[in-house]
Amino acid sequence: MKLFWKTILSVLAVALLAGCAKKSPGTFQGYIEGEYVYLAAPLGGALTNLAVARGDSVKTGQLLFTLEREAEAAALAQADQNLAQAQAQLADLTKGSRPSEIAALTAQLERAQASLKLATIQFTRREQLSGSDAISKEEVDQMRSQRDESQAQVDQLTADLETARLGGRADAIHAAQAAVEAETAARDKAKWSFDQKQQFAPTNAVVHDTLYRAGEWVAAGNPVVVLLPPGNLKVRFFVPQENLPQIKIGQTISVHCDGAAQPFTATVNYISTQAEYTPPVIYSRETRANLVFMIEAVFAPADAVNLRPGQPVDVRLN
Repeated sequence: MKLFWKTILSVLAVALLAGCAKKSPGTFQGYIEGEYVYLAAPLGGALTNLAVARGDSVKTGQLLFTLEREAEAAALAQADQNLAQAQAQLADLTKGSRPSEIAALTAQLERAQASLKLATIQFTRREQLSGSDAISKEEVDQMRSQRDESQAQVDQLTADLETARLGGRADAIHAAQAAVEAETAARDKAKWSFDQKQQFAPTNAVVHDTLYRAGEWVAAGNPVVVLLPPGNLKVRFFVPQENLPQIKIGQTISVHCDGAAQPFTATVNYISTQAEYTPPVIYSRETRANLVFMIEAVFAPADAVNLRPGQPVDVRLN
């Protein structure tokens, strides 16, 4: 019985000594932290396709999920039709009359020009005979009037043909152009709403979690998939204020994880400006040793894939 109690006391003494043992100088406690990316759609809808599962590795541009978008598809189709109609109206105004209409005006002009030519010849002859008794003054005046009428008809048809070739008036064309721009903007908005019902991976990452299942309603802006890119992993460790001057931004550190054959290298990118623990009298020599400051350091992508958020680590300064 005495041997039993001696054994128990020996074990407790060893444990107490181990608990009170100080860690090696220059070694600090910390843990691995991850900055997650929450993927959401700006529009609500039922989740029709969850294309990934927790733990999957995804590549940039890979489909993550799709929400119901029949209404957006119908709105996009209508916007396409409205835009096509506005573009057709603008084209009709800018290209002028149809070829058959221009051909008809051209034929009328040619007939009027022929009539003018004949009327001019007849008037010239009558005018030459006006000095004799063979023709009266009234007949000469009549032929002059007929020539002038033919000339007016030629002038009118020439102007009509030029107008037909010009197309619509400037103000009508400007209005049609404005209509095309408005329909283009409406179509872009409809296309944006349609596209937002699908979300894709913005970068290579691991699917940390999925927050909805297919068939569930997702409110606008609610995250559906949580990603953890390897580049978003970092180590957080805590340094007593007396060791703070030894650490600089850009400094490399060694990160030791349980079970890892070799330490990982990280680069300090953040030093906290506030202490994590503040005693009642922070500037007394007895208590200011309790002040610790949080430090963050990032890993190379090749090392980050071997780490997980929450892992406890020991950090050593290089």
